[in-house]
Amino acid sequence: MTVSTAYPADAEGVCVITVDHPPVNALPVQGWYELADAVRAGGRDPEVRCVILTAAGRGFNAGVDIKELQRDPGNAALIAVNRGCAEAFDAVYACEVPVVAAVRGFCLGGGIGLVGNADAIVASEDAVFGLPELDRGALGAATHLARLVPQHLMRTLYFTARTVTAAELLAHGSVWQVVPAAELLDAAMELAAEIARKDGHLLRLAKAALNGIDPVDVRRSYRFEQGFTFEASLAGTAGRVRDTFGKEA
Repeated sequence: MTVSTAYPADAEGVCVITVDHPPVNALPVQGWYELADAVRAGGRDPEVRCVILTAAGRGFNAGVDIKELQRDPGNAALIAVNRGCAEAFDAVYACEVPVVAAVRGFCLGGGIGLVGNADAIVASEDAVFGLPELDRGALGAATHLARLVPQHLMRTLYFTARTVTAAELLAHGSVWQVVPAAELLDAAMELAAEIARKDGHLLRLAKAALNGIDPVDVRRSYRFEQGFTFEASLAGTAGRVRDTFGKEA
């Protein structure tokens, strides 16, 4: 698991946090905590006025490491990853400065939790977004998908486990810009640099103010959803569905 933080010399006040966990950036428990720590550290840095969250490899994020859950005969891994995801999502939401998500390729499951809590999203033309939770024996992140699309579309996407494209999210106003994959980081950097030119103290106050007027408490809402994941696990449903992972015809 690798989470790295860089401070580009040509973008004062911006830090770039990159996740790199081959093959598909499906994060284990420790990875969610490492990501949370990196985002919080970026927000606490008095020299930083905007954080870019991105990923290396084949896609932005494929959610949790299902194989890690399958290796655990009990519920310890499920409890741990539930808490880890909650920490990472909260770190993005509560980051003291704005967070720009730069998304390429797939953004699934936990990836929706990250970008749904970000302040702005720049996506590549090949980016797709979705929650395959019902196909993976889990429930959650509808809280965050609801921040990207209207309610009825959110429900349809959730029940079908279908994905939407970056262009579709652009039409809904939840993605700021869609660019070719080769231009993704440059486009995210341009937006982050524009934000970072504002006064740092005012940016922090603005972030706190905007979070304070949110109509939904995303932290409490997501933890409520996670309770149903655990209920499905205790009932045996989650394990039965999860065991089909990787075996689809």
